[in-house]
Amino acid sequence: MALTCALACHSAAYAQPADAQMPPPAAHLSDEGSALTGLSAAQLFDLAEQARTAGRTADAEAIYTALARDPDLDIRSEARFRLGMMLADQRRHADAALAFRAILDEQPGAARVRLELARVLAAMGDEGRARQQIRQAQASGLPPEVAQVVDRFAAALRSNRRFGGNFEFAMAPDSNINRATDAKTLDTVIAPLTLSDDARQQSGVGVHLTGQVYARLGLTPRLTLVPRISGDGTFYRAGAFNDLSGSALVGIEWQAGRDRFIPSIGATWRRYGGKAYARTRTADIRWTHRLGRRAQADTAFSYGRAHYIRNDRQDGDLFNLSLSIERALTARTGVGVSVSGNRQTARDPGYATAAGGVTLLGWRDMGKVTLFANVTARRLESDARLFPFTDRRKEWYLRGGVGATFRQIEIAGFSPVLRVAYERNISTVEIYHYRRIAVDVGITRAF
Repeated sequence: MALTCALACHSAAYAQPADAQMPPPAAHLSDEGSALTGLSAAQLFDLAEQARTAGRTADAEAIYTALARDPDLDIRSEARFRLGMMLADQRRHADAALAFRAILDEQPGAARVRLELARVLAAMGDEGRARQQIRQAQASGLPPEVAQVVDRFAAALRSNRRFGGNFEFAMAPDSNINRATDAKTLDTVIAPLTLSDDARQQSGVGVHLTGQVYARLGLTPRLTLVPRISGDGTFYRAGAFNDLSGSALVGIEWQAGRDRFIPSIGATWRRYGGKAYARTRTADIRWTHRLGRRAQADTAFSYGRAHYIRNDRQDGDLFNLSLSIERALTARTGVGVSVSGNRQTARDPGYATAAGGVTLLGWRDMGKVTLFANVTARRLESDARLFPFTDRRKEWYLRGGVGATFRQIEIAGFSPVLRVAYERNISTVEIYHYRRIAVDVGITRAF
């Protein structure tokens, strides 16, 4: 309630229709006798409020939906805001999010609206994006007294959704679906090795599917049990290159103030070409910390014991450490940086590697389009030369990607998303040396 009151005072634009002070024109019955004409926006808002109060929410929704198409920005924003609040009260959170997102596409500095969007995202279980909306609201510039209330809201934000999930589908044209070299022969200590066609670079068009389901089971006011199952797969007509991975983890989430810790244990698996490729037992811990009002840091460490079904000489331990910082620059722009390091041991030291990298990312809302981009550079070296190759593996992995979400098109809460990426792996061992262009054309949540 304190949040609503504080922001209502700051956001007078959503307190009263733009023409509320104008004298109301006379209403007329349409020729077919089925509709009233000649009503002002203020009168329609009043009718909608009466319908909502009387429990005729379908009538109120119809009026707000009509007003949301008004050519006047203030009127359609007010209608969308009232519609979003009513839908949120009915627990139609996805529809409410769409209404709030439509306002922000035209008025990205509307802090009250962005905070209400954060509230419904949290109710849907998408706490990460909810916190991102809070940071963007803070970046829009709030009076000190309102900013303090928002700080308390951010500290108390916690998803109460017991079950949830997400899903994304995309068509995936790819110039190198097996991330393989285009060389015809490889130098070895014995003699040049001729590669078969299926061992060299292959192009294709696949289907990329990702998804996750989870549960949140409260144990105490600060502790939550969070089991989750996720999957990621790319499938091609040539089944020999199908790549499917999944994980099952169970964790305990502890949250207090600016910090959240989630230790987890579980297992991951991967199938390639329709056959089992690897299984890993894993444990990890993630720490999320708010850095002021606009930024957030995420630190993660994981350990895994990997077993490679097709080649047990790769079996060993996996260690990963990463730190990511994300900052909202304005209400519509944000940037982030991530650094990571990983170590993989193996029975054969030729497969043991150490790597480290950095990723820069950014995004910007431009009306009904969100643009995003990222670049990654990573260095990897192996412990020893892998037989029968002539050199120890040393490589640079470089990747750049751009993309956009187009909310002009929205069907059942989903909008199209386009991603284009270029990869280059520069390696001293020719079989790991490749370049790749990949495109994803898919659907994602419109908000």
